[in-house]
Amino acid sequence: MQLRKNLCFLMLLISFVSITQAQTLNELTRSEKKKGWVLLFDGTTANGWTTTDGKPVPAGWKIEDGNMTAAAGGKGGDIITAKEYANFELMIDYRIDSASNSGIKYFFTRYDEGGNLGMEYQILDDELAEDNKKANHLTGSLYDILPPSKLMKKVNPTGVWNTVRIVSENDRVQHWLNGFKILDYNKTSKGFKEAVALSKFNKTVPAFGSVKKGHILLQEHGGQVSFRNIKIRVIKP
Repeated sequence: MQLRKNLCFLMLLISFVSITQAQTLNELTRSEKKKGWVLLFDGTTANGWTTTDGKPVPAGWKIEDGNMTAAAGGKGGDIITAKEYANFELMIDYRIDSASNSGIKYFFTRYDEGGNLGMEYQILDDELAEDNKKANHLTGSLYDILPPSKLMKKVNPTGVWNTVRIVSENDRVQHWLNGFKILDYNKTSKGFKEAVALSKFNKTVPAFGSVKKGHILLQEHGGQVSFRNIKIRVIKP
């Protein structure tokens, strides 16, 4: 009898959580608003986003069912936030199709030498995507520079939503995936600079990663990727 009651309670709890999550898609809770969180995607429009050259978000990006999706082969190109950020906490849900490749870039800006660049939280189908041969090219890595923790990384399969959290505060950056910290580095450390020297970004001016602020970028890389629940909290220095 008690077991039956416990099972009924658990089912009700699961139903309540599911309903609550559905109701709060692309919305902020009262607590989040008090803490300074701001939505970067309202679930229905591309307001606050542009192409990397400042033009409106193209048709290759579809907004449906509360998701912002770069369609496979849609040639939507990368899109960026209108605002720039320095110290921040960023949360984004993403979902990719099989064999797809994407990314979330932060501190995206124009370098004097090297062009438009940002530091990329890599998003990838680690099993089937072409660019899966290097540890620092896999999901959660700082692309081409630092790999994520194998032990702590718990990535959901393609077609299932994952939650990214990126925290940047006074040169220290953390990558989180589904509630677990998978990478923690300091942009001024010797180890970081040595890793940059071995990467494809070793000839930029100024030095890659040394910039103090930039845009948030969602990458379109040919395959389909969807984003939702995009929100940011500015961290005061």
